[in-house]
Amino acid sequence: MQILTLEHFAGHINETFTVDLGAGHSPFVLIEARPLQAHGFQAAMRAPFSLFFQHASAVLFPQRIYQMESPALGAFGIFLVPVARNQDGFVYQAVFN
Repeated sequence: MQILTLEHFAGHINETFTVDLGAGHSPFVLIEARPLQAHGFQAAMRAPFSLFFQHASAVLFPQRIYQMESPALGAFGIFLVPVARNQDGFVYQAVFN
C-alpha cells in the first residue's frame, strides 16, 4: 500500500474523485489540500495534512471509510467526516497524520 502525502493531492484541487457509496458511485470534488502542524514523532512516514471535498447533495453521508478513486491516484480507502453544509451541499474532511 502506498503512503499518500499532501503532494499526491496538491495538484488535483477542483478535480473530481469518485466515491463508492455502496448503492452506487458519486462525485466528490477536492476543494482544498493543506498541511497541518506536525506533533509528535520526528520519524513519521509523512507530514500531516488535511483534505476537504465538496459533495453536491442534500443527503448527509455519515463519517466512515469510503472507497475513493481518481484517474491520477487510483483507488484507495479514505475516512471522510462531514464538517460543514453550504449552498452547494456538504463539505467532508479527511485528515492524514
